[in-house]
Amino acid sequence: MTSIARATAALTLLAALVAGGCQRTPEPAVEPTPTEPTQAVEQLVRDLRRNDLVSYSRHAVPPELHARLDTAWNEGRTRWPLTDLPLDDRLPAFIDALSAPGAEKQLLTVYQRQFSGANAELRSAAATLGLFATQYLRAEGDYSDDERAHYEQLVSAISRWAQKAPLGDVQLARQTIPSLVAGARHTGLAGGPERFRSLGMTHSLERMGPFFERIKRVLKVYGLDVDADLGTARASLIARDGDHARIRLQYTLAGKPIEAELGVERRSGHWYLTDALRHAEAEAWRGAPAAPPAAHAP
Repeated sequence: MTSIARATAALTLLAALVAGGCQRTPEPAVEPTPTEPTQAVEQLVRDLRRNDLVSYSRHAVPPELHARLDTAWNEGRTRWPLTDLPLDDRLPAFIDALSAPGAEKQLLTVYQRQFSGANAELRSAAATLGLFATQYLRAEGDYSDDERAHYEQLVSAISRWAQKAPLGDVQLARQTIPSLVAGARHTGLAGGPERFRSLGMTHSLERMGPFFERIKRVLKVYGLDVDADLGTARASLIARDGDHARIRLQYTLAGKPIEAELGVERRSGHWYLTDALRHAEAEAWRGAPAAPPAAHAP
């Protein structure tokens, strides 16, 4: 997933929604093919604002890599582009928990017991988690220098938002928990990792897009307007040398200005984020049988 998508993913624990197979999938928007580095970045931002995760997946990588990722998904070796979400390995269990019978009542009971009115504790936890996440980004993980610099800004902005958000408000919880539960049930994705594999990448992402929108609405209740923040994104060219370029991406997140530098490269006439290609290539080969040894000449 690109740096842009990770910015959104860090806000959302992306899950899923579609109306039980009876809701028609919207037709993908037809856009001109980006010919400039900045246009490719802006296209990904538009995909996320439209909650169009299928188009996002196709715009993030070249067609041949997309096909390899689709095969890896069908074989149960990856769930790209969901693999860069926080706790992505727990996503199927998260959907199952939200989809379970009586989940609204159970989750609200847990919330009331552990979080209701605990505003001071939640503020402290948000600050502590922000500190730990920053330390992790500085020393761990398969991140480039560009990613580390970008994500540290994201963590700071999100931690600051969480310290001010009314996360301990039980009335808001009574409003938002049923919405999340209903969305998860409508995905048709409950059933663990096998359900994702059996549906395939495209159908799974189709089912997740509407829930992505629902999560945004829930976050807006708590004072975080993701679409408004994505709407502030502006990409500008720093430098270009043949098939490689550097882009400056500027946007506002939870009231905090964010500025990131991103590497992009051109493949077969199209521009892609370099870090996104690196992560996607790794996912395409994850768990694949080892390549056969090269034949020796007699």
